[in-house]
Amino acid sequence: MFSLARPRRLRRTPVIREMVRETVLLPSDLVYPLFVRSGVGARVEISAMPGNYHFSVDRLVEEVGAASEEGVRSVLLFGVPDRKDEEASEAFRDEAPVPMAVRALKAAYSDLCVITDVCLCAYTSHGHCGVVKEGEVQNDPTLPILARVAVSHARAGADIVAPSDMMDGRVGAIREALDDAGYAGVAILSYAAKYASAFYGPFREAVASAPQFGDRRSYQMDPANSDEALVEVGLDLEEGADIVMVKPALSYLDVIRRVKDTYGVPLAAYNVSGEFAMLVAAADRGWIERERTILEILTSIRRAGADIILTYHAREAARLLR
Repeated sequence: MFSLARPRRLRRTPVIREMVRETVLLPSDLVYPLFVRSGVGARVEISAMPGNYHFSVDRLVEEVGAASEEGVRSVLLFGVPDRKDEEASEAFRDEAPVPMAVRALKAAYSDLCVITDVCLCAYTSHGHCGVVKEGEVQNDPTLPILARVAVSHARAGADIVAPSDMMDGRVGAIREALDDAGYAGVAILSYAAKYASAFYGPFREAVASAPQFGDRRSYQMDPANSDEALVEVGLDLEEGADIVMVKPALSYLDVIRRVKDTYGVPLAAYNVSGEFAMLVAAADRGWIERERTILEILTSIRRAGADIILTYHAREAARLLR
């Protein structure tokens, strides 16, 4: 005789399945990463990330407007500078693409949450995330530059700044600089557990940020470690991070779960460029169903414990969820 408990009873119809669903994915959970450059009328596709573009500010405003109509309420901005130098001076210039884009977006969409990436790799001639001296990335000399970048973004109107460099102590330096400059209300979303991942390849093409020598393993995390992620997150929270992030997402779902269970704080996860590109390539070949796979992947990240998901699928997923 079968058990009186039959779980299949709760799977019989779509309505019942929705009633007992444990994890809910909403458009408001998604953040849309976008790339902004100088110029006017520019919309140039990124070859390694089909469907993603370098936008001039005017075209970016159009793109965000269309995404907003589909339910996207938050964006993350990356700058694509015209020039690079060893000091990353374009990163904190008030008339650089990111601050200009922030001002334009906040003027056009008052209810939009604008997040800005704070890092130096796209702006340095050597491609590293910090100051380099004698072939070594210098932690402490990098911190004032990162703080200056964050303040320039806050001055433009950013709601959240997101340091992605993985320098020790950068959250504290940015928090102090923001508070001293009168931007205590600007939040920090820290890339707290950012791994030295092979899944960043398409992004590095998008912003031409591949290191000119060496690699980033001396400051990004070893993929073999998860206890270390808890240490990194704890340090960033002590320094004033408001939201912490695990990056990448799919290969680190266990880390997302551990961080959520340990700290119970607002948690973001980044569904990165390589994860996006793999799905698109497989779907284009007919090997998987694109739409179902997108939603399954994003639901898995949410189920693992992420409150916020940064994903290049944001606009498409928001449309599907609606």
